[in-house]
Amino acid sequence: MRIIVKHLHNAFNLTIDLVHAITTDDLKLQLMDLPSNTIGEQLWCIIGARESYLKAIINEGWMGFSCSLDDTTSKNEVLKCLKNSADDSLAYLNNAELNEKQTDLLLALLEHEIQHHGQLIRYFYGNKLTFPKSWTERYTV
Repeated sequence: MRIIVKHLHNAFNLTIDLVHAITTDDLKLQLMDLPSNTIGEQLWCIIGARESYLKAIINEGWMGFSCSLDDTTSKNEVLKCLKNSADDSLAYLNNAELNEKQTDLLLALLEHEIQHHGQLIRYFYGNKLTFPKSWTERYTV
C-alpha cells in the first residue's frame, strides 16, 4: 500500500506544479468550440474528490461528494485547497493500515487524479499554455 500512497503523493505534487505554472486568468479558460468546463472547475473536481475519497476511506464507504473550494477563479484559494486536501490525505494514509475496501477507494482516488491530469493536458494544449518541467518529464508533453 505504501507504493500507492507514494504514487498519490507524486500525483498531488504534479497538480500543484501545474497550478503554479498558470495565471489566475488561466483558471477561467475552457476548450474552445467544445463542451467543457474551466480549468478552475477541473481543479474544483480534483479537490472535491480528494476530500470526498478521504472521507470514504476513513468511513469505509462512500459518504457523498463535497468540495471546500468556493472560488474556482482564485489561484490562491485553489492552491490553498490543493495543499490542504493533499496534506490531510497524506497525513491519514501515511499512518493507516487499510483494508481491501479502503485500498480500493485509495486506488479510485489515484485514478481520478491521473484522469484529470489527462484532461488538463488537453486544456493546456488547447489554450497554448506552457507545461511546467515536472509535467514535461512525467508525461513527455
